[in-house]
Amino acid sequence: MARPRKPLLSRERIVDAASALVDAEGLEAVSTRRLAAGLGVSGPSLYNHFRNKDEILDAVADTVSAQVDLSMFEDGRDWRTALHDWAVSYRAALRAHPNIVPVLAQGPGRRPAGLRLADAVFGAMVEAGWPPAQATHIGALMRYFITGSALGSFAGGFVDDEAAYNPADYPHLGQAHLLAERRQQVDEGAFETGLKALIDGLAVQYEQLARA
Repeated sequence: MARPRKPLLSRERIVDAASALVDAEGLEAVSTRRLAAGLGVSGPSLYNHFRNKDEILDAVADTVSAQVDLSMFEDGRDWRTALHDWAVSYRAALRAHPNIVPVLAQGPGRRPAGLRLADAVFGAMVEAGWPPAQATHIGALMRYFITGSALGSFAGGFVDDEAAYNPADYPHLGQAHLLAERRQQVDEGAFETGLKALIDGLAVQYEQLARA
């Protein structure tokens, strides 16, 4: 009886395996040796598809960028609504894969999906009437804000031990021990508050440009 053939190694299989490893254990867990072992192939066979570990992580990062919805820049939404809806989609993608955020925070490099994302945001802002320099600043500002919000949890940074917040030392942190259990509510609320403040501030600048 013929032995079952192993699935052919492909970029997609390598990226899927690396993505699962990053999600489960973080960036430091990824090595070409470990990936090859998990895929049931020899280490050198990976180099037929990627030159090194960094290229693999770039590909993993790009699969996350590809999950971000960009349709709001093409369906007639005004720039404020489009920017808000895109930011929510972008953050959702990063929150689903927080361990890859440090790679994404370095910028798009040569990654196709990352470059399409940057192109869509910049193009939409310019088409809305923002000068190119300001459109660049908006893209940078939004990336700082969104990636920063996905790197960690504000609420999760507080312990749920009431004794840790002695009122003699921290008179305003009497309820801080409750933050951890309300992590999602606090973090989502903070993101929406910050996003609204950013877009409202940009709207003021936009009106000033129109009057200039």
